[in-house]
Amino acid sequence: MSAVPARSAGAAAATPWLIAPVVALAAFMEVMDISIANVSLPHIAGDLSSSQDESTWVLTSYLVTNAVVMPISGWLSNTFGRKRFFLACIAGFTASSLLCGLAPNLATLILLRAIQGATGGGLQPAGQAILADSFPPEKRGMATAIYGIATVFAPTIGPTLGGWITDNYNWRWIFLINVPVGITLFFLVTALIQEKGAAVVNKAKSFSVDWFGFGFIALSLGCLQVVMDRGQQDDWFASHFITILSVIAAVAFALLIWWELRQKEPIVDLRLLRDPDFAVSFGLMLMLGFMLLGSTFLIPAYVQSLMGYRAVDAGMVLTPGGLITLVLLPLVGRSMNKVDLRILVAIGLIIGGSSLLWMTHFYLEMTFRQIMLARMVQGASLAFLFIPINAMAFRGITKDKTNNASALINLARNFGGSIGISFMSTMLTRREQFHQSRLVESLQSMNPAYPDFASQVGSVMGGGANGTLASIYQGAVQQATLLAYLDDFKILGLLFLGMLPLLLLVKAGKGGDGPVPGH
Repeated sequence: MSAVPARSAGAAAATPWLIAPVVALAAFMEVMDISIANVSLPHIAGDLSSSQDESTWVLTSYLVTNAVVMPISGWLSNTFGRKRFFLACIAGFTASSLLCGLAPNLATLILLRAIQGATGGGLQPAGQAILADSFPPEKRGMATAIYGIATVFAPTIGPTLGGWITDNYNWRWIFLINVPVGITLFFLVTALIQEKGAAVVNKAKSFSVDWFGFGFIALSLGCLQVVMDRGQQDDWFASHFITILSVIAAVAFALLIWWELRQKEPIVDLRLLRDPDFAVSFGLMLMLGFMLLGSTFLIPAYVQSLMGYRAVDAGMVLTPGGLITLVLLPLVGRSMNKVDLRILVAIGLIIGGSSLLWMTHFYLEMTFRQIMLARMVQGASLAFLFIPINAMAFRGITKDKTNNASALINLARNFGGSIGISFMSTMLTRREQFHQSRLVESLQSMNPAYPDFASQVGSVMGGGANGTLASIYQGAVQQATLLAYLDDFKILGLLFLGMLPLLLLVKAGKGGDGPVPGH
């Protein structure tokens, strides 16, 4: 076997260092569109004469089709050629973004967002696979750092940018800004990336589609994404709609595993999870997405609901944390060839878990600077997690499996984020109800301290007996909400620290120690 790996599909026609920022920009564009529309939903609903609840399907339709396409992107790359597939995704994403910005009504916008999600579903996996094959193992750390800047920073900047565009211009521009970027990317990819190797070999193979596998993926991941996105709004299993979709997702997922493990050329290569390094990396990446998007949901909601921040100000709380990640990613990328990957991941898990436990000490008089510092510490942990986890995942993967591995790893991060947002939202509501019921138990005349407390509130707030009761209740709700947020931060922190023992299942090694991939 040659010591220098042969280029695979989508390998570089130019220097890999020109490829890396182009691929990262494509991923940034797609990831940012997951969150950029969140803060614009009220404006979309008002402009298109629909309810707030109906407008949430603008997010759901994108996430569902994105989740369905992402795991099969490896098969699509292998079948049609990685460069061809990557270009098709860029073209489709750009065209659908243009049409989303011109949508005349909500139904059309939801349909176009579904197309946008489907075409964007292959941008992350194909892009990361291109980087993995374009760089030798000892240089993949820096390449992954460039890619990480896009995929980690995009969810942070998305809501801030979306809010600024919507407030200063029009919600349609959150989609239209993708058009010039997409057109530029299409020409850059055409010029810089060359189709070689596996793509040429695949042309000689008979074309066959694993339709059962695709159907099981569409049912399981599509239904599960709807359940997670709509579950809290519809009161989970109290809704027949959510219950039916959950059953369909569970049955389809079981059938997917059974079917794909029996196929010689599966549409999703689940056999990769038999490798302990890849399986642990998959779980860690799932938790990274869980923590990143879960906390990205909690912190802005906390400062807006309890401290009265505007949407733009809430986004600015997150931005310095993203900048810290940007600064540290290249440094961690350089250290990967000198330090055991397990140590780097352990540092990231400890810093991330500790930062979330620090957030359990938040209070209502916290300053902007204090909240920003806590998020900056959390941002530092992301740099120690994203690159080493990716390196662990790919170090035992051969060239012919890079597309499939990239699809699964990116699915783990995206789906982990969806689970994190859904879980944190649900826990926030449940814990708020719990704390409110406990606080109200003490706010009654049988409590000896209550009359004096009510008298003090009345003397300060005025408004008579009714005004006093209203003030007391408002304070109880505010305290219950605060305690619910603190509980959520604690859950996230403990879950993160609880991932440390998994590193014992991973073999020791540095970033460039993996085997030289071969066909």
